[in-house]
Amino acid sequence: MSPVAKAMRSIVRAYQHLRAGRPSPCRYQPTCSSYAVEAIEVHGALRGGWLALRRIGRCNPFGSSGWDPVPLPRTDDAHDHHHHERTVA
Repeated sequence: MSPVAKAMRSIVRAYQHLRAGRPSPCRYQPTCSSYAVEAIEVHGALRGGWLALRRIGRCNPFGSSGWDPVPLPRTDDAHDHHHHERTVA
């Protein structure tokens, strides 16, 4: 993980620490901050940060709600037959 991605993740973790024990205002699962951490870890600072910002933009009273996982990484190999499973923690 790049130093920029680590710094971004640290900022989100600090936010999570400050919000600990309070009800989440997020309309989605996982929460927007958990989504941001995973997106940055999986996709890096640039794409992960973009995905996190898009998610935060969707999390509003007029948006949808429910299960919204981080997309799987893009693969360059069209013949990659590995299956990735997502579970709710």
